[in-house]
Amino acid sequence: MKTFKLFSVFFVMLLASCSSISVYSDYDKSVNFSQFKTYAFYKPGVDKVEISDLDKKRILHAIENQMAAKGFTKSDNPDLLVNIFTKTREEVNVNQFSAGWGYGWGYGWNPYMMYGWPSTSVSTSTQGTLFIDFVDAKKKELVWQGEGIGELTRNIDKKDEKIADFVAQILAQYPPQVSKK
Repeated sequence: MKTFKLFSVFFVMLLASCSSISVYSDYDKSVNFSQFKTYAFYKPGVDKVEISDLDKKRILHAIENQMAAKGFTKSDNPDLLVNIFTKTREEVNVNQFSAGWGYGWGYGWNPYMMYGWPSTSVSTSTQGTLFIDFVDAKKKELVWQGEGIGELTRNIDKKDEKIADFVAQILAQYPPQVSKK
């Protein structure tokens, strides 16, 4: 049984280490996060996000699922306003290598001489950044911000899963673990 538990922990750590999403968060250390129980989306901010309406719906749906799992309730009179914004950038990867053949030890006039043709491969990917902001609805002040950076996919079959993973990893850091000194 101990072996199974150890394997399970190792497997989860392996999956986490393979994740291609980097997550960061920042928060106001003077805020008592246990006071927040309800939320609503900040519509003017969400409407300004320059992504497709379908992706926007995916993100908002994933946030709703994570907030519900954390015990939050969506409300018309919320404690928190949730806002999102995104950034993207194209990343170009260039790899050069030499594919060739050679003579081996002692053959030819140079024992180390290799013949071949250099080859270059170029690929591009889209890096996306998703920010999730929590604003104290009463004070109108930012209290927490989460950020996830990772490679985006255009594969429609994987978009829901990728976006849900982005949101889950970002919101795993909420509420912040405030250390007591």
